[in-house]
Amino acid sequence: MLTSEFDYQLPPELVAQQPLPSRDESRLLVVDREADSLAHRHFREIGACLRPGDVLVMNNSRVIPARLRGFKADTKGEFEILLLEEAAPLEWWVLLRPGKRVRPGSRLVFRRPDGTASSLEADVLAKNEEGHCRLRFDGTENVIASAFELGEMPLPPYIQRSAPAALESDRHRYQTVYAAHDGSVAAPTAGLHFSPELLGQLRAQGIETQFVTLHVGAGTFAPVKAERIADHPMHEERFEVAPDAAEAIRRAKAVNRRIIAVGTTTMRVLEHLGRTHGTVIAGAGRTRIFIHPPATFSVVDALITNFHLPQSTLLMLVSAFLAPGQHPEGRERMQRAYAEAIRERYRFFSYGDAMFIF
Repeated sequence: MLTSEFDYQLPPELVAQQPLPSRDESRLLVVDREADSLAHRHFREIGACLRPGDVLVMNNSRVIPARLRGFKADTKGEFEILLLEEAAPLEWWVLLRPGKRVRPGSRLVFRRPDGTASSLEADVLAKNEEGHCRLRFDGTENVIASAFELGEMPLPPYIQRSAPAALESDRHRYQTVYAAHDGSVAAPTAGLHFSPELLGQLRAQGIETQFVTLHVGAGTFAPVKAERIADHPMHEERFEVAPDAAEAIRRAKAVNRRIIAVGTTTMRVLEHLGRTHGTVIAGAGRTRIFIHPPATFSVVDALITNFHLPQSTLLMLVSAFLAPGQHPEGRERMQRAYAEAIRERYRFFSYGDAMFIF
């Protein structure tokens, strides 16, 4: 199967640059797989698509302001980093740009939002084969706390901001209202549409909510460069499922209540566990699951998701879910749904509109 099969043409003006004033006023493309039909709603009407007993499973990872700027202590050359993952106390793997001339032993000084030097510094310890740098920080007792003080939200490259100050509102809106555990460098964007009021309405309607944690990595934006999708090296992400959530999901599955994944990140956790253990179990782990057609699904019955980049692993996941176990039907359904969304001028990507697939 070729990567080029999952391409589409998107008018640039449909890439959402800002969130809408209210989270739940985004549009919702409803895809009925059995009827092979499409319908148009607004996200605040999602309750009409659900029924009592459904279980919404959400990713409660919290996005950290993982982009920090600074200068090299010796040359004063400017750089920026993206925190990727903690390797040890006060040591992190980071993406550093420009990074070609940075060598182990280099000393880095980080700036405050106003551009002045802060007390946070770091030494470059090593580089790996992917070009990521391992840093040891000092001037802080907690790197994440320093990131919240000094850093910027790691918006994807297709969202443009004129200056760092323009990012302030993103600290709130590029974050779900139920985010609880620090660790993501990209938002689980399907969850951005839920407001506290909407969640309250759904619970009153008899819809159960449960949470898993998957810390979204920078690899979520990595393009599929391989000509054949089977040759793509899938990125790894950390996850955790609490015992009460695992039990609730198993209990619901046992009586044929629908499990609805809010986002592809939630889908990855649940289907990883389904493939690995045959059911959803509690615990922490890492996953490299790559879901693409033809794939079958053992846990998730319906999916809420945003619109995804052409030739991305997330678009392949959605294609697989649109026609489980079949190819090219899933890809063809994806192309029809995306063509309809483009005709109807839906807003795309992180701050864009959503789909409900059931």
